[in-house]
Amino acid sequence: METLANLESFVRSADHGSFSEAARRLALTPAAVSRNVAMLERNLGVRLFHRSTRKLTLTEAGEAFRNAISGSLSDIQAAIAGAANGGGEPTGVLKVSLAPTFGTMHILPLLPAFIARYRGVRPEWHFENRQVDIIAEGYDAAIGGGFDLSPGVVARTLAPAHIIAVSSPAYLAGRKLPAGPADLAELDGIVMRSLQSGRIRHWTMRDAAGEQIPAPLREVFVFNDPAAMRRSALLGLGVAMLAVPDVIDDLESGALIRVAPRWYADAGAISIYFASRTLLPGKTRAFIDYIVDAFKQRRLAERFAGSLG
Repeated sequence: METLANLESFVRSADHGSFSEAARRLALTPAAVSRNVAMLERNLGVRLFHRSTRKLTLTEAGEAFRNAISGSLSDIQAAIAGAANGGGEPTGVLKVSLAPTFGTMHILPLLPAFIARYRGVRPEWHFENRQVDIIAEGYDAAIGGGFDLSPGVVARTLAPAHIIAVSSPAYLAGRKLPAGPADLAELDGIVMRSLQSGRIRHWTMRDAAGEQIPAPLREVFVFNDPAAMRRSALLGLGVAMLAVPDVIDDLESGALIRVAPRWYADAGAISIYFASRTLLPGKTRAFIDYIVDAFKQRRLAERFAGSLG
């Protein structure tokens, strides 16, 4: 029977293509990881990796073995974590990735009540404008929109990700209000350059009846961060296309108003992402359930729906 250490060393080395990186993730030395993998190969009677001074790649047998055990290994690790908790309260470091604006506005305020309920959980939250690799980077969960569902990751929808046009009352004072998305071309646009593609993001808006019209904002102010776009709109520089959750407080206070209010763009969904394990660690399951319940109690899915005008 193979030891868990041998199997973990193999899977981590396969994930990262490096004994050194696997060792860092497992808190071992590279020599120990290499020795564990060599022992596994000897016991199985097959070579699992092609080794060179520059690269570590799976053999055909190694790829097949990895596919066969990766899901089971996750379940075993989760079961060990659960057993270590003794069936008691969830414990351990909770590593979560969150979009900065959405995370600080809507998830961070939930933290005091969460840690009051689960005192054994220690949050390690990363606020970042990027898609993390949940499994390879060791995250318990991520909250955001537009993640690619890589193998072994599942998503649970929390709310719609609707994009709306907003501006300050001061900017719109004395200007002709747009009747629809096409009229946005007459106003100063605050637009975003995608960090991933390097291109300016333009949207097609829709209404409740399903009609779709491009929203051709002029590229007057170009930023790469939604928080900077929101601040620019508040400063009266022009019109920005932003997610409802990022501006909902400003809309409710009157600091920003919707432009072409019947229209919105659909950017998919805001979801919580996590590894698709049969047995999730208690800390992760508690966090997922807490966030889902909080969204329901606060009716955030309805509040974030740009389709409601």
